[in-house]
Amino acid sequence: MKTSILNTQIQKFINSNLNADIADLLLKGIAFDNVDNTTIIEQIESKKRAKKKLPTWFNTEYVYYPNKLNIEQTSSEITAEHKAKLVSGKNLIDLTGGFGVDTYYFSKQIENVIHCEINTELSDIVAHNYHNLQVSNVECINENGIETLKKLDKQFDWIYIDPSRRDDSKNKVFLITDCTPNVKTYQGLLLKYAENVMIKTSPLLDISATLLDLSNVKEIHVVAVNNEVKELLWILERNYSGSILIKTVNIQKENKQTFDFYYDEESTAKVEYTRPSNYLYEPNSAILKAGAFNSVSSNLGVKKLHKHSHLYTSETLIDFPGRRFNIENVIPFNKKAFSKLKIQKANITTRNFPLSVADIRKKFKVKDGGTIYLFFTTNLNNEKIILICSKI
Repeated sequence: MKTSILNTQIQKFINSNLNADIADLLLKGIAFDNVDNTTIIEQIESKKRAKKKLPTWFNTEYVYYPNKLNIEQTSSEITAEHKAKLVSGKNLIDLTGGFGVDTYYFSKQIENVIHCEINTELSDIVAHNYHNLQVSNVECINENGIETLKKLDKQFDWIYIDPSRRDDSKNKVFLITDCTPNVKTYQGLLLKYAENVMIKTSPLLDISATLLDLSNVKEIHVVAVNNEVKELLWILERNYSGSILIKTVNIQKENKQTFDFYYDEESTAKVEYTRPSNYLYEPNSAILKAGAFNSVSSNLGVKKLHKHSHLYTSETLIDFPGRRFNIENVIPFNKKAFSKLKIQKANITTRNFPLSVADIRKKFKVKDGGTIYLFFTTNLNNEKIILICSKI
Protein backbone atom coordinates (compact mmCIF):
# COMPACT_ATOMS: atom_id res chain seq x y z
CA MET A 1 0.00 0.00 0.00
CA LYS A 2 1.56 3.26 -1.16
CA THR A 3 0.36 5.78 1.42
CA SER A 4 1.72 8.69 -0.63
CA ILE A 5 -1.31 8.23 -2.89
CA LEU A 6 -3.36 9.75 -0.05
CA ASN A 7 -1.59 13.09 -0.46
CA THR A 8 -4.22 15.85 -0.71
CA GLN A 9 -3.00 17.12 -4.08
CA ILE A 10 -2.90 13.62 -5.55
CA GLN A 11 -6.41 12.92 -4.27
CA LYS A 12 -7.63 16.15 -5.89
CA PHE A 13 -5.99 15.09 -9.16
CA ILE A 14 -7.69 11.66 -8.99
CA ASN A 15 -11.11 13.18 -8.29
CA SER A 16 -10.81 15.75 -11.07
CA ASN A 17 -9.82 13.13 -13.67
CA LEU A 18 -12.36 10.40 -13.09
CA ASN A 19 -13.89 11.05 -16.51
CA ALA A 20 -10.64 11.82 -18.29
CA ASP A 21 -9.24 9.77 -21.15
CA ILE A 22 -6.52 7.58 -19.64
CA ALA A 23 -4.42 7.61 -22.82
CA ASP A 24 -4.48 11.41 -22.84
CA LEU A 25 -3.41 11.55 -19.20
CA LEU A 26 -0.44 9.29 -19.84
CA LEU A 27 0.48 11.26 -22.95
CA LYS A 28 0.45 14.57 -21.07
CA GLY A 29 2.26 13.06 -18.11
CA ILE A 30 1.35 13.16 -14.43
CA ALA A 31 3.59 15.47 -12.42
CA PHE A 32 3.92 13.74 -9.05
CA ASP A 33 7.45 12.62 -8.26
CA ASN A 34 6.62 10.51 -5.19
CA VAL A 35 4.00 8.28 -6.90
CA ASP A 36 4.35 6.48 -10.21
CA ASN A 37 1.84 7.12 -12.97
CA THR A 38 0.62 3.51 -13.02
CA THR A 39 -0.53 3.69 -9.39
CA ILE A 40 -2.44 6.94 -9.95
CA ILE A 41 -4.11 5.59 -13.09
CA GLU A 42 -5.07 2.46 -11.16
CA GLN A 43 -6.72 4.60 -8.47
CA ILE A 44 -8.63 6.58 -11.10
CA GLU A 45 -9.90 3.45 -12.87
CA SER A 46 -10.88 1.67 -9.64
CA LYS A 47 -12.63 4.69 -8.13
CA LYS A 48 -14.56 5.25 -11.34
CA ARG A 49 -15.79 1.65 -11.22
CA ALA A 50 -16.84 2.14 -7.59
CA LYS A 51 -19.12 5.12 -8.28
CA LYS A 52 -22.32 3.10 -8.82
CA LYS A 53 -21.26 -0.19 -7.25
CA LEU A 54 -19.82 1.21 -4.00
CA PRO A 55 -21.27 4.71 -3.41
CA THR A 56 -20.32 4.73 0.30
CA TRP A 57 -16.65 4.23 -0.58
CA PHE A 58 -16.83 6.61 -3.54
CA ASN A 59 -18.30 9.41 -1.42
CA THR A 60 -15.82 8.98 1.46
CA GLU A 61 -12.62 11.02 1.37
CA TYR A 62 -9.17 9.41 1.28
CA VAL A 63 -10.39 5.92 0.43
CA TYR A 64 -7.62 3.78 -1.02
CA TYR A 65 -8.63 1.51 -3.89
CA PRO A 66 -7.14 -1.84 -4.91
CA ASN A 67 -6.70 -2.81 -8.57
CA LYS A 68 -9.81 -2.85 -10.77
CA LEU A 69 -9.99 -6.67 -10.73
CA ASN A 70 -10.64 -6.55 -6.97
CA ILE A 71 -13.38 -3.97 -7.58
CA GLU A 72 -14.93 -6.21 -10.24
CA GLN A 73 -14.89 -9.24 -7.94
CA THR A 74 -16.29 -7.57 -4.83
CA SER A 75 -19.95 -7.58 -3.89
CA SER A 76 -21.96 -4.47 -4.65
CA GLU A 77 -23.33 -2.52 -1.71
CA ILE A 78 -26.84 -3.54 -2.77
CA THR A 79 -26.14 -7.27 -2.48
CA ALA A 80 -23.90 -6.86 0.59
CA GLU A 81 -26.64 -5.03 2.47
CA HIS A 82 -29.13 -7.73 1.51
CA LYS A 83 -27.00 -10.63 2.71
CA ALA A 84 -26.13 -8.84 5.97
CA LYS A 85 -29.82 -8.87 6.88
CA LEU A 86 -29.69 -12.68 6.86
CA VAL A 87 -27.28 -12.87 9.82
CA SER A 88 -27.43 -11.99 13.52
CA GLY A 89 -25.50 -12.69 16.69
CA LYS A 90 -22.34 -11.60 18.50
CA ASN A 91 -19.51 -12.80 16.26
CA LEU A 92 -18.84 -13.54 12.59
CA ILE A 93 -15.68 -14.33 10.67
CA ASP A 94 -15.27 -13.56 6.97
CA LEU A 95 -12.68 -16.05 5.73
CA THR A 96 -12.20 -14.45 2.31
CA GLY A 97 -12.55 -10.76 3.10
CA GLY A 98 -11.31 -9.18 -0.12
CA PHE A 99 -12.06 -5.45 -0.36
CA GLY A 100 -14.29 -5.80 2.68
CA VAL A 101 -17.69 -4.69 1.36
CA ASP A 102 -19.56 -7.70 2.74
CA THR A 103 -17.69 -7.44 6.05
CA TYR A 104 -18.60 -3.74 6.30
CA TYR A 105 -22.31 -4.55 6.13
CA PHE A 106 -21.98 -7.58 8.43
CA SER A 107 -20.47 -5.20 11.00
CA LYS A 108 -23.76 -3.33 11.08
CA GLN A 109 -25.59 -6.50 12.18
CA ILE A 110 -22.96 -8.34 14.27
CA GLU A 111 -21.16 -7.10 17.40
CA ASN A 112 -17.67 -8.39 16.53
CA VAL A 113 -16.45 -9.26 13.04
CA ILE A 114 -13.13 -10.64 11.77
CA HIS A 115 -11.94 -9.86 8.24
CA CYS A 116 -9.38 -12.36 6.91
CA GLU A 117 -7.39 -11.53 3.80
CA ILE A 118 -4.24 -13.36 2.71
CA ASN A 119 -3.06 -10.52 0.45
CA THR A 120 -1.04 -8.17 2.67
CA GLU A 121 -1.60 -5.01 0.62
CA LEU A 122 -5.33 -5.62 0.33
CA SER A 123 -5.60 -6.31 4.07
CA ASP A 124 -3.83 -3.02 4.80
CA ILE A 125 -6.09 -1.18 2.36
CA VAL A 126 -9.22 -2.54 4.05
CA ALA A 127 -7.96 -1.61 7.52
CA HIS A 128 -7.20 1.93 6.33
CA ASN A 129 -10.61 2.32 4.68
CA TYR A 130 -12.50 1.00 7.72
CA HIS A 131 -10.84 3.74 9.79
CA ASN A 132 -12.09 6.36 7.31
CA LEU A 133 -15.52 4.73 7.22
CA GLN A 134 -15.61 4.86 11.05
CA VAL A 135 -15.91 1.10 11.46
CA SER A 136 -14.67 0.11 14.91
CA ASN A 137 -15.91 -3.47 15.42
CA VAL A 138 -13.92 -5.23 12.68
CA GLU A 139 -10.53 -6.86 13.24
CA CYS A 140 -8.45 -7.23 10.07
CA ILE A 141 -6.18 -10.28 10.02
CA ASN A 142 -3.66 -10.68 7.22
CA GLU A 143 -3.76 -14.49 7.01
CA ASN A 144 -5.37 -17.38 5.20
CA GLY A 145 -8.92 -17.56 6.55
CA ILE A 146 -9.00 -21.33 6.98
CA GLU A 147 -5.72 -21.30 8.91
CA THR A 148 -6.96 -18.41 11.06
CA LEU A 149 -10.10 -20.37 11.88
CA LYS A 150 -8.01 -23.33 13.03
CA LYS A 151 -5.65 -21.12 15.01
CA LEU A 152 -8.41 -19.21 16.83
CA ASP A 153 -10.16 -22.50 17.69
CA LYS A 154 -13.33 -20.77 18.89
CA GLN A 155 -17.05 -20.79 18.14
CA PHE A 156 -18.70 -18.22 15.88
CA ASP A 157 -22.34 -17.48 15.30
CA TRP A 158 -21.60 -17.21 11.59
CA ILE A 159 -18.84 -18.02 9.13
CA TYR A 160 -18.96 -16.30 5.75
CA ILE A 161 -16.91 -17.47 2.81
CA ASP A 162 -16.75 -16.32 -0.81
CA PRO A 163 -14.34 -18.74 -2.52
CA SER A 164 -12.17 -17.29 -5.26
CA ARG A 165 -13.48 -18.09 -8.73
CA ARG A 166 -10.10 -17.68 -10.40
CA ASP A 167 -7.52 -20.41 -10.92
CA ASP A 168 -3.74 -19.97 -10.68
CA SER A 169 -3.69 -18.52 -14.21
CA LYS A 170 -6.42 -15.97 -13.30
CA ASN A 171 -8.96 -17.78 -15.48
CA LYS A 172 -12.56 -17.94 -14.26
CA VAL A 173 -13.86 -21.20 -12.75
CA PHE A 174 -17.42 -21.99 -11.72
CA LEU A 175 -17.66 -25.41 -10.07
CA ILE A 176 -17.57 -25.15 -6.29
CA THR A 177 -14.84 -27.82 -6.19
CA ASP A 178 -12.62 -25.70 -8.49
CA CYS A 179 -12.85 -22.58 -6.31
CA THR A 180 -10.36 -21.64 -3.59
CA PRO A 181 -10.81 -22.67 -0.86
CA ASN A 182 -12.75 -25.78 -1.83
CA VAL A 183 -15.76 -25.62 0.51
CA LYS A 184 -16.67 -29.22 -0.27
CA THR A 185 -13.44 -30.23 1.42
CA TYR A 186 -13.72 -27.77 4.32
CA GLN A 187 -17.46 -27.79 5.08
CA GLY A 188 -16.98 -30.13 8.03
CA LEU A 189 -14.41 -27.76 9.52
CA LEU A 190 -16.68 -24.74 8.93
CA LEU A 191 -19.61 -26.36 10.71
CA LYS A 192 -17.34 -27.39 13.56
CA TYR A 193 -16.63 -23.75 14.38
CA ALA A 194 -19.98 -22.16 13.54
CA GLU A 195 -23.65 -22.99 13.93
CA ASN A 196 -24.34 -21.21 10.64
CA VAL A 197 -22.28 -20.91 7.46
CA MET A 198 -23.00 -18.66 4.48
CA ILE A 199 -21.29 -19.47 1.17
CA LYS A 200 -21.42 -17.07 -1.75
CA THR A 201 -21.04 -18.61 -5.21
CA SER A 202 -21.28 -17.67 -8.86
CA PRO A 203 -24.79 -17.17 -10.27
CA LEU A 204 -23.81 -19.60 -13.05
CA LEU A 205 -23.49 -22.50 -10.62
CA ASP A 206 -25.92 -25.38 -11.16
CA ILE A 207 -28.05 -25.70 -8.02
CA SER A 208 -28.89 -29.40 -8.31
CA ALA A 209 -25.29 -30.41 -9.01
CA THR A 210 -23.93 -28.28 -6.17
CA LEU A 211 -26.34 -29.85 -3.67
CA LEU A 212 -24.51 -33.13 -4.29
CA ASP A 213 -21.32 -31.46 -3.01
CA LEU A 214 -22.77 -29.73 0.08
CA SER A 215 -24.44 -31.10 3.19
CA ASN A 216 -26.56 -29.46 5.91
CA VAL A 217 -28.02 -26.96 3.43
CA LYS A 218 -30.97 -25.18 5.01
CA GLU A 219 -31.58 -22.34 2.54
CA ILE A 220 -30.46 -21.21 -0.90
CA HIS A 221 -30.87 -17.53 -1.75
CA VAL A 222 -30.94 -16.50 -5.41
CA VAL A 223 -30.19 -12.78 -5.49
CA ALA A 224 -30.90 -10.65 -8.56
CA VAL A 225 -30.56 -6.90 -9.03
CA ASN A 226 -32.70 -5.28 -11.72
CA ASN A 227 -33.49 -8.72 -13.11
CA GLU A 228 -29.85 -9.86 -13.38
CA VAL A 229 -28.83 -12.71 -11.07
CA LYS A 230 -25.74 -11.58 -9.17
CA GLU A 231 -25.05 -14.35 -6.66
CA LEU A 232 -26.20 -17.53 -4.99
CA LEU A 233 -26.03 -17.76 -1.19
CA TRP A 234 -25.95 -21.16 0.49
CA ILE A 235 -26.95 -21.25 4.16
CA LEU A 236 -25.62 -24.29 6.02
CA GLU A 237 -26.71 -25.09 9.57
CA ARG A 238 -24.97 -27.56 11.84
CA ASN A 239 -26.94 -30.84 12.15
CA TYR A 240 -29.66 -29.63 9.73
CA SER A 241 -31.20 -32.32 7.53
CA GLY A 242 -34.67 -31.00 6.65
CA SER A 243 -36.20 -29.61 3.47
CA ILE A 244 -34.26 -26.91 1.64
CA LEU A 245 -36.01 -23.57 1.32
CA ILE A 246 -35.12 -21.61 -1.81
CA LYS A 247 -35.64 -17.87 -1.43
CA THR A 248 -35.55 -15.71 -4.56
CA VAL A 249 -35.29 -11.94 -4.60
CA ASN A 250 -35.13 -9.42 -7.42
CA ILE A 251 -33.97 -6.12 -5.93
CA GLN A 252 -35.28 -3.15 -7.87
CA LYS A 253 -35.04 0.58 -7.30
CA GLU A 254 -38.54 0.90 -5.89
CA ASN A 255 -39.27 -2.56 -4.50
CA LYS A 256 -38.16 -6.15 -4.00
CA GLN A 257 -39.83 -9.04 -5.76
CA THR A 258 -39.68 -12.19 -3.64
CA PHE A 259 -40.78 -15.78 -4.10
CA ASP A 260 -39.99 -18.75 -1.83
CA PHE A 261 -40.48 -22.46 -2.36
CA TYR A 262 -39.16 -25.78 -1.09
CA TYR A 263 -36.69 -27.50 -3.39
CA ASP A 264 -38.13 -31.00 -2.93
CA GLU A 265 -41.70 -29.85 -3.67
CA GLU A 266 -40.95 -28.39 -7.11
CA SER A 267 -41.07 -31.77 -8.88
CA THR A 268 -44.48 -32.64 -7.40
CA ALA A 269 -46.16 -29.23 -7.61
CA LYS A 270 -49.40 -29.37 -9.60
CA VAL A 271 -49.51 -27.37 -12.82
CA GLU A 272 -52.43 -26.59 -15.09
CA TYR A 273 -51.93 -25.77 -18.77
CA THR A 274 -54.19 -23.51 -20.77
CA ARG A 275 -54.45 -21.22 -23.74
CA PRO A 276 -53.53 -17.56 -23.20
CA SER A 277 -56.17 -15.73 -21.14
CA ASN A 278 -56.38 -12.02 -20.21
CA TYR A 279 -53.00 -11.54 -18.57
CA LEU A 280 -49.49 -12.82 -19.23
CA TYR A 281 -46.73 -13.22 -16.61
CA GLU A 282 -43.00 -13.60 -17.16
CA PRO A 283 -41.07 -14.67 -14.01
CA ASN A 284 -38.02 -12.63 -13.03
CA SER A 285 -34.51 -13.99 -13.55
CA ALA A 286 -34.09 -15.13 -9.93
CA ILE A 287 -37.11 -17.43 -10.20
CA LEU A 288 -35.94 -18.80 -13.53
CA LYS A 289 -32.47 -19.47 -12.10
CA ALA A 290 -34.01 -21.21 -9.08
CA GLY A 291 -36.03 -23.48 -11.38
CA ALA A 292 -39.35 -22.68 -9.70
CA PHE A 293 -41.31 -23.36 -12.89
CA ASN A 294 -44.02 -25.52 -11.31
CA SER A 295 -44.05 -23.89 -7.87
CA VAL A 296 -44.88 -20.49 -9.37
CA SER A 297 -47.95 -21.97 -11.04
CA SER A 298 -49.05 -23.97 -8.00
CA ASN A 299 -48.37 -21.37 -5.30
CA LEU A 300 -49.69 -18.31 -7.17
CA GLY A 301 -52.62 -19.93 -8.94
CA VAL A 302 -51.56 -19.11 -12.49
CA LYS A 303 -51.61 -21.51 -15.43
CA LYS A 304 -48.77 -22.30 -17.83
CA LEU A 305 -48.91 -21.98 -21.59
CA HIS A 306 -46.61 -24.99 -22.13
CA LYS A 307 -44.39 -27.21 -20.00
CA HIS A 308 -41.22 -25.64 -21.41
CA SER A 309 -42.39 -22.08 -22.14
CA HIS A 310 -42.28 -20.78 -18.54
CA LEU A 311 -44.91 -18.17 -19.30
CA TYR A 312 -48.06 -17.98 -17.21
CA THR A 313 -51.58 -16.62 -17.66
CA SER A 314 -54.73 -15.83 -15.67
CA GLU A 315 -58.19 -14.33 -16.15
CA THR A 316 -57.83 -11.87 -13.26
CA LEU A 317 -54.73 -9.78 -12.55
CA ILE A 318 -52.52 -10.84 -9.63
CA ASP A 319 -49.38 -9.49 -7.97
CA PHE A 320 -46.55 -11.42 -9.61
CA PRO A 321 -42.75 -11.56 -9.11
CA GLY A 322 -41.83 -10.58 -12.64
CA ARG A 323 -43.25 -8.68 -15.58
CA ARG A 324 -47.01 -8.44 -16.15
CA PHE A 325 -48.81 -7.80 -19.43
CA ASN A 326 -52.28 -7.36 -20.88
CA ILE A 327 -52.79 -9.84 -23.70
CA GLU A 328 -54.28 -7.80 -26.54
CA ASN A 329 -54.24 -10.47 -29.23
CA VAL A 330 -52.99 -13.98 -30.02
CA ILE A 331 -52.12 -15.01 -33.57
CA PRO A 332 -50.48 -18.03 -35.19
CA PHE A 333 -46.83 -17.72 -36.12
CA ASN A 334 -46.86 -16.88 -39.80
CA LYS A 335 -45.91 -13.88 -41.87
CA LYS A 336 -49.37 -13.34 -43.36
CA ALA A 337 -51.13 -13.12 -39.99
CA PHE A 338 -48.45 -10.83 -38.59
CA SER A 339 -48.37 -8.47 -41.58
CA LYS A 340 -52.05 -7.65 -41.07
CA LEU A 341 -51.16 -6.03 -37.72
CA LYS A 342 -48.77 -3.59 -39.42
CA ILE A 343 -46.38 -3.59 -36.45
CA GLN A 344 -43.11 -1.90 -37.33
CA LYS A 345 -41.63 -1.42 -33.85
CA ALA A 346 -41.89 -3.66 -30.78
CA ASN A 347 -40.11 -5.29 -27.84
CA ILE A 348 -39.62 -8.97 -28.61
CA THR A 349 -39.15 -11.91 -26.24
CA THR A 350 -38.87 -15.59 -27.13
CA ARG A 351 -39.71 -18.50 -24.83
CA ASN A 352 -39.55 -22.11 -26.02
CA PHE A 353 -39.28 -20.95 -29.61
CA PRO A 354 -36.94 -22.10 -32.44
CA LEU A 355 -35.97 -18.64 -33.75
CA SER A 356 -33.83 -16.02 -32.04
CA VAL A 357 -34.97 -12.45 -31.50
CA ALA A 358 -32.52 -11.32 -34.20
CA ASP A 359 -33.95 -13.84 -36.68
CA ILE A 360 -37.50 -12.70 -35.93
CA ARG A 361 -36.64 -9.02 -36.40
CA LYS A 362 -35.08 -9.82 -39.74
CA LYS A 363 -37.96 -12.04 -40.85
CA PHE A 364 -40.73 -9.62 -39.91
CA LYS A 365 -38.77 -6.34 -40.33
CA VAL A 366 -39.57 -5.12 -36.80
CA LYS A 367 -37.42 -2.50 -35.09
CA ASP A 368 -36.66 -2.54 -31.38
CA GLY A 369 -38.58 -0.37 -28.88
CA GLY A 370 -42.01 1.16 -28.55
CA THR A 371 -44.96 0.20 -26.34
CA ILE A 372 -45.90 -3.08 -28.00
CA TYR A 373 -44.53 -6.32 -26.50
CA LEU A 374 -44.41 -9.46 -28.63
CA PHE A 375 -43.92 -12.92 -27.13
CA PHE A 376 -43.02 -15.67 -29.57
CA THR A 377 -43.69 -18.98 -27.86
CA THR A 378 -45.34 -22.40 -28.00
CA ASN A 379 -48.79 -23.24 -26.62
CA LEU A 380 -50.08 -26.38 -24.89
CA ASN A 381 -50.85 -27.97 -28.28
CA ASN A 382 -47.24 -27.42 -29.44
CA GLU A 383 -48.36 -24.70 -31.87
CA LYS A 384 -46.08 -21.71 -32.48
CA ILE A 385 -47.91 -18.52 -31.55
CA ILE A 386 -47.36 -14.77 -31.14
CA LEU A 387 -48.78 -12.90 -28.13
CA ILE A 388 -49.36 -9.20 -28.71
CA CYS A 389 -49.21 -7.50 -25.33
CA SER A 390 -49.06 -4.18 -23.52
CA LYS A 391 -47.05 -3.83 -20.32
CA ILE A 392 -48.83 -3.25 -17.00
